[in-house]
Amino acid sequence: MKVTITVNGKETSAEVEDRTLLVHYLRDVLNLTATNVGCDTTTCGACTVLLDGESVKSCTVLAAQADGREVTTVEGLAGEDGTMHPVQKAFHEQHGLQCGFCTPGMVMATVSLLKENPRPTEEQVRAGLEGNLCRCTGYHNIVKAVLAAAEETA
Repeated sequence: MKVTITVNGKETSAEVEDRTLLVHYLRDVLNLTATNVGCDTTTCGACTVLLDGESVKSCTVLAAQADGREVTTVEGLAGEDGTMHPVQKAFHEQHGLQCGFCTPGMVMATVSLLKENPRPTEEQVRAGLEGNLCRCTGYHNIVKAVLAAAEETA
């Protein structure tokens, strides 16, 4: 089947199998490899992207379900001049990156969280990110980054 999806502001089209997951469309068809496949079960959140502005785990969304819709990946957050999005900047400055595998999903989940709650408490940040796992086990700097991004964007 043919799908047409606007990804990071650019319209894309491709023939895909009906069972193609959005994460594989992004990685394998569009070569946008920052969206990671961590578990294939929605447990880890490494594949989190924004679908029409709402965070989704792209390993459980079919490309066909995104047909005609807008997807934003972490590659689409920075400005055209390369200026980091405030959330990316906060993760960088607060050392919330660790090994980096979960970072794109954490960043995208944070963008969605701050859209819903621009001034979260630390407890709300931890609850808001509980669908994203960091295998490095150190959430302290990630939480600091989210709170710093909230300060920057509020």
